[in-house]
Amino acid sequence: MTKRSMVGNVPVGGGAPVSIQSMCNTKTDDVEATVAQILALEAAGCEIVRVAIPDQAAAEAVDKIKERIHIPLIADIHFNYRYALMCAERGIDAIRINPGNIGGEENVKAVADMCRRKSIPIRIGVNGGSLEKELRSRYGGVTAEALVESAMGHVALLHRFDFDDICISVKCSDVPLTMAAYRLLHEQTDYPLHLGVTEAGTPSMGLVKSAMGIGGLLCMGIGDTIRVTLTADPVEEVYAAKKILKAAGLRKEGVDLIACPTCGRTRIDLIPIAEEVERRLAGCRKTITVAVMGCAVNGPGEAAAADIGIAGGKGEGLLFKKGQILYKVPQEQLVDKLMEEIEKL
Repeated sequence: MTKRSMVGNVPVGGGAPVSIQSMCNTKTDDVEATVAQILALEAAGCEIVRVAIPDQAAAEAVDKIKERIHIPLIADIHFNYRYALMCAERGIDAIRINPGNIGGEENVKAVADMCRRKSIPIRIGVNGGSLEKELRSRYGGVTAEALVESAMGHVALLHRFDFDDICISVKCSDVPLTMAAYRLLHEQTDYPLHLGVTEAGTPSMGLVKSAMGIGGLLCMGIGDTIRVTLTADPVEEVYAAKKILKAAGLRKEGVDLIACPTCGRTRIDLIPIAEEVERRLAGCRKTITVAVMGCAVNGPGEAAAADIGIAGGKGEGLLFKKGQILYKVPQEQLVDKLMEEIEKL
């Protein structure tokens, strides 16, 4: 079991539930836009949120943002250690740094000393794209061993300054390489691990890569907190993370939507119906199974375990509950009636 770290009031590691993270894509010093986005992320189920701190204005906005949100806030720091100190003074809940790019050991010491005094955890973030040149040269490129050596070197540096409240990530965009690096890291340390496949891409491919990389590691018992990176609204990252956790058997709460793939028996326009049901249930927190099935064969019988479901007929559908038919409905009313029945559950 990994060590436990507290990011605000959210436990990470030590057997705590795997937490969902995302990152704002607003300008951090635009407090109104950033708060609005974080509140939307909260509503979607995000549990920890990160903001970029590229300049002093962003650092100075941290306390203004924190007083209006309800989940822990992480500062993402590159190059200028002073911004980390400013964020710590303004109540940041955690700091993500690459100790190798903030300008020397004395700067790392200053951040470590401040974070120790204020009980602020540090995530060491190693990315394939920013791996040290010396390690690239020695290992012949970006390898799992090089990524882990970089991360553990940064851990040793923080240890030198008596700092031990650490989380680690070793991300890259190559899924097998990312998985290999995390497996190796898991063997070498008991610090909590932040999982992700960086620059995963648009939702269509990014979700597949993240499900394989993050989900595969989670199924091996590796990982304590996750962020799905998508070229999309950050809210989509949260929905994707929830789906991955559910598929990995790590989250029970929320809707489990099952739907048949359709076949020649289907007599109803099922695909857009299933898509609409998924969209309308995106924010539902009820722990239920909802079935969207194409015909009577795959309806109440095959999906009998579903708490509620619909099955198609010719231009109409029927609603069923735990395999028992409730009533028939014209196709155009099917989703609305399904949502009404879900409200009653």
